[in-house]
Amino acid sequence: MKGIVCHHENAPLKDLGGGTGRRVLAWNDQLMAVEVSFQTGAVGTDHTHPHTQCSYVLSGRFRYSVEGESTELKPGDSIVVPSGLVHGTVCLEQGVLLDIFTPCRKDFLG
Repeated sequence: MKGIVCHHENAPLKDLGGGTGRRVLAWNDQLMAVEVSFQTGAVGTDHTHPHTQCSYVLSGRFRYSVEGESTELKPGDSIVVPSGLVHGTVCLEQGVLLDIFTPCRKDFLG
């Protein structure tokens, strides 16, 4: 296989506290897929980073904000956050986001 394969059962879930957990999936230097689980009421605190991020809602409901503007996202919805913008989320109903970053979030690998 010339691609990079990640079997879900081999990707450990890291407890981030506050009702959130992160599972780093397949990645290379240019791209990273990350599954982030949230309990109802959990908060992804406002933050910024140099990576472009796409978040896709696998399950649950989220209030997602970018630069102070917010929208509600449900399963099947997605949002792209350009590099450097302040963003965060509040989980309205227990769920999971699939976050894609470019380039790779090397800070998630340690």
